[in-house]
Amino acid sequence: MKKQFRLGLMINPLAGLGGSVALKGSDGIATEALKRGAEPKAHLRMQQALSVLSDYKECITLVTASGVMGEDLAKQMGFDCEVVYQTSMPQTSAKDSKSLVAELIEQKLDLLLFAGGDGTARDVFSVVGESMPVLGVPAGVKIHSGVYGVTPHAAGLVVKMLLEGELVSLMSADVMDIDEVAFRQGTVRAKRYGEMLVPAEPRYVQAVKMGGKESDELVLADIAAEVIENMDDELFIMGSGSTVAAVMEELTLDNTLLGVDLIQEQGLIAQDVTAKQLAEYIRRAQEHQQVVKLVITLIGGQGHILGRGNQQLSPEVIRLVGKENILLVATKTKLKALEGRPLIVDSGDEALDHDLSGYYQVITGYHDYVMYQVADFA
Repeated sequence: MKKQFRLGLMINPLAGLGGSVALKGSDGIATEALKRGAEPKAHLRMQQALSVLSDYKECITLVTASGVMGEDLAKQMGFDCEVVYQTSMPQTSAKDSKSLVAELIEQKLDLLLFAGGDGTARDVFSVVGESMPVLGVPAGVKIHSGVYGVTPHAAGLVVKMLLEGELVSLMSADVMDIDEVAFRQGTVRAKRYGEMLVPAEPRYVQAVKMGGKESDELVLADIAAEVIENMDDELFIMGSGSTVAAVMEELTLDNTLLGVDLIQEQGLIAQDVTAKQLAEYIRRAQEHQQVVKLVITLIGGQGHILGRGNQQLSPEVIRLVGKENILLVATKTKLKALEGRPLIVDSGDEALDHDLSGYYQVITGYHDYVMYQVADFA
């Protein structure tokens, strides 16, 4: 059975209320807007986005809040849903938004889809940061943030691309908001609050390019730079393959091209290790409260990331490392060559293969990622 795409769903039912009644926003004035006859529209905007996914209901689980923040619309449209937060009554607030997002972070989502405006984006950012991919459905009076689809339909199309296995870049986008009090007095005073990770349309050609195609040498250097920049004192297991070898080369360390090496604090501590040795190193590190990370790539043309030429990465080793500590690296050219086919794990343990399926952030350059799916054949 195909693994469900877990889509977090959050609707800010107060978003956009002030627009139709000339209040130039909704922050802190929802009651006044309702008194003036404003009608909630955010759920209709989210409905437009979800309608794009109507043919994919069997493979989507919406994880959401009770009532108007998600459950009502999910059931109305016939989607399976899980309710993980009970909303305040009779009127929701920013506290509900933040509390729901905090619950959703724990639910192992593939993506969080939210409807609102810049105030809602700020609420989401205050909890999520850059810890998971998000996408906004525009429903507010003001949309200055770059985390929204250009229309609700466009936001739905991006999710559809993910479901169909298309190569979707993951980009950092600004969270912006303006001072509504000043805005109502005729002054635009915008402020940047940070960035969130947002899936965007595919960018198949790297910024570093030669003759219109990726220059492998330069792109691999970019990938290596991204991995190395994020190395702290963790124990890194360096899997086999030329893309991983590029990281070792950038570190000027000897590399076992068809084997597995261990590095820590950017220094080589073991070469060509066995599965048994790996498990021993991992346990020792974890006993000292050290994080262990695994850097792996895929076999070009096939898409296997485990079970082909790296059997040292046994089911025991992978379980000790944990899915959250696996770093996938690949050039976009190599991913594009798969023509939409998912990546494959063949560890020899079907339960583990099932657990490892889902969407990953693949490092494809310096500060450049795409979202790509690992198949579930269970």
